[in-house]
Amino acid sequence: MPQPPTLKIKEIFASIQGEGLRWGEPTIFIRLAGCNLKCSFCDTKSAWKGGLLLPIDEIKQKVQELYQQWPSNWVCLTGGEPLAQDLKQLVWHLKKSNFNLQVETNATLFQDIAVDWWTISPKPPDYNFQPQFLNLAREVKLVVSQELTLEVIKHLRSSFPLTTPLILQPQSNLKWSRQKAWRLYQSSIQSGLSPLRLGLQLHKIYKLP
Repeated sequence: MPQPPTLKIKEIFASIQGEGLRWGEPTIFIRLAGCNLKCSFCDTKSAWKGGLLLPIDEIKQKVQELYQQWPSNWVCLTGGEPLAQDLKQLVWHLKKSNFNLQVETNATLFQDIAVDWWTISPKPPDYNFQPQFLNLAREVKLVVSQELTLEVIKHLRSSFPLTTPLILQPQSNLKWSRQKAWRLYQSSIQSGLSPLRLGLQLHKIYKLP
């Protein structure tokens, strides 16, 4: 008999969405293991390796159990890089259970799946993204790393529709990143690069998962 489909999962947990336009909303997170980029500034390097191979039914069951304690209609698929694995079956089952789905991705990969909220976060050095995201992304989140420049912000702002906000996301535990975020934000606004938002990591402020 064929084996049930599985995904390599690092963790499944309930918390709040700490970043982006959905910040502060209760959310159930499925963190998938593995990444195709491995950025030096990544704050979830533990997700690059390891993880447990879990059948789709078991993942869905864990989400349902968390829902009983933390009733949220939002499930966020994150990583690592979630699109490095085939999400079609998982997305189908979660949508069938009436969950809203958010995917957080570095945007170098694409899958045609029924996602309600695409959060894309292009990464250095090239800040490349798949063209399908031009009309699908609900937000473009830029980690304020050493590599991020005003020129990169200008390029991405001109690439995406004005209805898609760009968010400058400082690394909350690094003073220089917060200071650079503010400088880039000021320069961007003065250059007419709207809509642009200055982000935060609410979960880190509250010391949540």
